[in-house]
Amino acid sequence: MTQQTFSDDFKAILDIAHRLAAYNEADAVLVMLEGPTDFQQLTDSMGDHKLLVSADSEDLLQGAAEAGIASVRLNMPQAPVFEKLTQTLLESVADEILLPGADVVAVYSGFEADRYDSVSMLHLDEHLSRLTVRDIRMLETRVPLETLKTVVDLAVEIGRDGREGKSIGTMFVVGSTKAVLERCHPVGFDPVKGYKKSERGLGDRRVREGIKEVAQMDGAFVIGPDATVMAAAQYVDASAEGLTMTKGLGSRHWAAAAISRKTNAVAVTVSQSSGTVRVFQNGEVMLRIEPFRMPMKWKDFEFEPPSVE
Repeated sequence: MTQQTFSDDFKAILDIAHRLAAYNEADAVLVMLEGPTDFQQLTDSMGDHKLLVSADSEDLLQGAAEAGIASVRLNMPQAPVFEKLTQTLLESVADEILLPGADVVAVYSGFEADRYDSVSMLHLDEHLSRLTVRDIRMLETRVPLETLKTVVDLAVEIGRDGREGKSIGTMFVVGSTKAVLERCHPVGFDPVKGYKKSERGLGDRRVREGIKEVAQMDGAFVIGPDATVMAAAQYVDASAEGLTMTKGLGSRHWAAAAISRKTNAVAVTVSQSSGTVRVFQNGEVMLRIEPFRMPMKWKDFEFEPPSVE
């Protein structure tokens, strides 16, 4: 595999990242790789700054460890760049590469594929302020991280895109399936009832698209540890007594907090008003993800025709 050349544009982007990191005393510089690269040259371009790289392919990361560069394998080739950035940071915190409150300068392809054109200053405390390594490990012991990633990614898509231009709010309850179902009952028609287990896996793109349609209905989705949809359109009946919640959060968030406290499940909510995704554990919000690049909504052009005299 041939290495990507350090073009003048790439060198200029890296120089901007280096100076931005120095000015803000950033904890690390993240480069989201678009192709094979010369890791030694990349390291030299960053000086003393801690360097982190991420990529969808393991091949692109070969040689990073030997050069003393931390790396994150994503395997999210079709995901929007913001989701890749979020996942890279989340896994970096989980692997103790970064602290939850770190400041990171990111270099990535924001507009044109295979071309580095964007540099961002990311303050993790704005996104992961309450998330610690211990929290992530506790989440993973309750729900496999791969399942949690799948559900959160789907929730972010719903929060960002809605459905057919309409904002949608919904909730996923992941893990501890038996205990969760004991505290649920159908709101009405359960659209996944009667389907084979092999036809209800969130790993199937068609299932995820179907979930986006069903999310317009009232009620929560109950998701098994293996990312199988066990039930949909469920009313969660768990006591919220003794819980405290940020002002402005509605019944969906109270239900998520309550079920996550009463069981070992992790609850994921999507706010209909803002698209914000929240992950609940033990009755508390452990992770909050804000929507990015909300879909453009066109409005009819309103005008008054000139009067004819």
